[in-house]
Amino acid sequence: MERDKDSVLRLIDYVKGLQDPAKGKTLYEKYKEDIENVVPQEVFEVFYALLQEGKEPSEILIVLDKVINVFYKPLMAYGWTVSGHNQFLKDLMLENKALVERTNQMREVLKEKPLNVKKEKLAPKIEELQLFNDHYLKKENILFPYLERKMDKFEGLSIMWALHDEIRRQIKEMIQLLRSEESNEMQINTGIGKLFFAVLGLVKKEELILFPAASEILDDQEWDEMYKQSLEYHFPFIEKKAAEADQGKPAKSEATFERFNEGDHFKTETGVLSFEQAIMIFNALPVDLSFVDENNKVKFFTRPKDRIFPRSPAIIGRDVKNCHPPDSVHVVNKIIESFRSGAKDTASFWIKLKGKTILIQYFALRDAGGCYKGTLEVSQDITEIQRLEGEKRLLDWE
Repeated sequence: MERDKDSVLRLIDYVKGLQDPAKGKTLYEKYKEDIENVVPQEVFEVFYALLQEGKEPSEILIVLDKVINVFYKPLMAYGWTVSGHNQFLKDLMLENKALVERTNQMREVLKEKPLNVKKEKLAPKIEELQLFNDHYLKKENILFPYLERKMDKFEGLSIMWALHDEIRRQIKEMIQLLRSEESNEMQINTGIGKLFFAVLGLVKKEELILFPAASEILDDQEWDEMYKQSLEYHFPFIEKKAAEADQGKPAKSEATFERFNEGDHFKTETGVLSFEQAIMIFNALPVDLSFVDENNKVKFFTRPKDRIFPRSPAIIGRDVKNCHPPDSVHVVNKIIESFRSGAKDTASFWIKLKGKTILIQYFALRDAGGCYKGTLEVSQDITEIQRLEGEKRLLDWE
């Protein structure tokens, strides 16, 4: 049937009403026709409207699964296909399939006795789930930016990013639980149940809502661009062909400068560089650099040999607030506004990541007149620097 233009407004009223559990059945009957004909694009409009009203992603997560369960039948029946050209989306779906297979294998391990044997077998399998982070990173750094550029309603993807972070947290907690001698069987079973519910629920949300909507919004050229960018990431639980991996290598620096005339140079009072020399210097620095302009748009990032945090060309032009997990956006906004007002010029953080200590610094960029022109983010692995003692005056490569 043809959709009533006001159907989204009624669906928004329905979701807002679900905050009172006692009204669930009454609300369903009132909005039954709209619910039974909901389509993936409308789901994004509903949640975007809630964000626009000031709801935080964490608040929306409270009713999210209830809403998806109610919408499940019409979304499941929604007809859509993955075009033969769309390898990026096919890979994401293959990763999901491989993830589901691994959770099924873990269900068998849950039947093991005694408890210590179960914990010993489950621990490495749960640790392996951390590899699936690249699946989430490809969505955050490639797919999400492309969709956000198309329509405002895709800002609602911040809710899905919040789900990514929740799963990351649950995996870490589950690993600690399995490695602890004090944890009991009830704790293990409850923790695994919650983790599976989150992980498999996200697979469902991707394949019922995100992927169908994206397939209708993005064209073949955009899917092809995303696929090429995805080849710089790992493909959790599925194989990446060697030929495909070669396509994903960053282009040689010569190609980056073909738009410039041969004589173009970057000249200041401290010296002269060609554009190619400038970018080689940027990329040789043992730090990640990202530049956000005065309008809060990502304009540039470097490609050092060992990048700490993943970046994809898809983020160029993206609003910086969409480049961070929802829970940390308020911190980013506070830093930028403090820089813009002139109250602060720097901000520093340090975190533990995969056994390394990472220093993250933000610097306000100002022109000669002191006007704010953007923010430079600098991330550096300082693990070895922290271990330095005494002096080293000789070269000891051997």
